[in-house]
Amino acid sequence: QLQLVESGGGLVNTGRTLTLSCRASGFPLTNYVVAWFREAPGKDREGVSRIITGDGTTYYADSVKGRFTISWDAAENMISLEMRNLRPEDTGTYYCTVGSTRTSMTLPLLPYEFGFWGRGTQVTVSS
Repeated sequence: QLQLVESGGGLVNTGRTLTLSCRASGFPLTNYVVAWFREAPGKDREGVSRIITGDGTTYYADSVKGRFTISWDAAENMISLEMRNLRPEDTGTYYCTVGSTRTSMTLPLLPYEFGFWGRGTQVTVSS
């Protein structure tokens, strides 16, 4: 069964760190574009970061640059997103998604270019 499962969300205070994980099952993440989006209530889904697993190239939205780090563990078939110095505006549901290097390369990230999504994990940053 093809599946993406996110984990690691929670409630933290401003300035703290959370690490999200996205574990894929049923297929290897090799040579895909894997991205994290987030969605806050009343706002559009926002692309946060991506990694191209074929060459390790990464991208970060300006809002998280310098605070978030995306990485790929091939042995675990898992993508992680370390989020440091969290702010209240980082609050939202975080989704992992997989796309193709042919059709999912636009920057800033566009959610409609990605067709396979996890169910999300909630991150709440309290001030």
